Amino acid sequence: MAYNDDAVLARLSSLNESHDSIATAAQWIMFHRRHAERTVQLWVQRLKDSSSTKRLSLMYLANEVAQQSRIRHKEDFIIAFSPVVAEAAAIAYKGAPTEIQGKLRRVFEVWKDRSIFEAPIQRAIESRLDELDKARGAPKSGFGGAIFGGSSNVPSEFAPLITAHQAVAKLGVSLKTAVSSANQEYEKQTDAAMEVPSAPVYAARLNGLLKTLASAENAVAERVKARATLVTGLEKLLEANRKELEKDQASRSELAGRKGEIEEKKQQVELAIMRALGPAEGNGSSGEAGSGSPGQEPDRPAMEALTPPAMEALTPPAMEAFTPPPAFEDHTVPAEDPPTSNTLNSGADAQTSASTQQSVPISANGSNKRRRVDDGDFPDLGGDDGIDEDVAAMLKDNPST
Repeated sequence: MAYNDDAVLARLSSLNESHDSIATAAQWIMFHRRHAERTVQLWVQRLKDSSSTKRLSLMYLANEVAQQSRIRHKEDFIIAFSPVVAEAAAIAYKGAPTEIQGKLRRVFEVWKDRSIFEAPIQRAIESRLDELDKARGAPKSGFGGAIFGGSSNVPSEFAPLITAHQAVAKLGVSLKTAVSSANQEYEKQTDAAMEVPSAPVYAARLNGLLKTLASAENAVAERVKARATLVTGLEKLLEANRKELEKDQASRSELAGRKGEIEEKKQQVELAIMRALGPAEGNGSSGEAGSGSPGQEPDRPAMEALTPPAMEALTPPAMEAFTPPPAFEDHTVPAEDPPTSNTLNSGADAQTSASTQQSVPISANGSNKRRRVDDGDFPDLGGDDGIDEDVAAMLKDNPST
């Protein structure tokens, strides 16, 4: 598209806050940078005829063109914007909502940080904005909000309170002057040391004092009204927050009760699971459940006695120890039968009994159980049962053995 005034105005009219729209228009304008001065003039004209929202979009366009020119080291638009940018900033800032003013201040802060314009021009922009803020009786707006869209950092419910507070602060300056003047005039006219003038002059002075007092009264009344509005707004906000607080507390109590109920049900279900598993599995699972108490240890096994068996005395016993019990009258030897398992067992028992009798000391036997044995006699072995005939013959031949 060829460059002309209509083409520039058409680009500016179709502009919106989207980044694509601003970037496309900035690219076209920078392509025709040799017409930078005329483009800036049309931009200022369009800025004056636009609404606050449209002015914000036009300032975004100027920001894009200026920054791209500084990055590419093309000073055409920097030179063209420098004489008019402070006035253009004041036009866009004046009468704009607080949200838009915050976004504009953010743009100007970026210019300052990146040194897009020279320091005197940047100071001129800040000075114009400060003058507008003082004229409104409001403090500087914050640099909140994004460059391309976004919202203010102030919540919507605080907006009426901020307006009421600004009204109270604005009335405070005039109120202080009016009240101070009225008090001084009153003290002057009611001073007892002052000479009373003539009646007409005194009446005129009193009339002037009445007007001064009335003016101060009206100023105070206006501030009382503004402060009452602020207090009402604060009370409404406080009451709304109290109601919300009660709701939150009730919700917290309800959730805490439900939490306790679910915990109790959980414990009951776990106990039911433990009972269903049985005693053996329950003990094992209870240990694994991490209840903090160790499982019951099994009983220790019974230990066998370590006492060694009784040992035989090393001193050979006396002959009385081998004295057998009194023999029966009947020495009839029964017929020999072939040995059986019972006979062998009885023989083993007899030998065990004999060895036991030999290990018993002499003192343990009474005198009535003793029997004198001659040197040539042997103890009666009960009929020589189980002794071989050859052995018996040898014993008879060698009685000393």
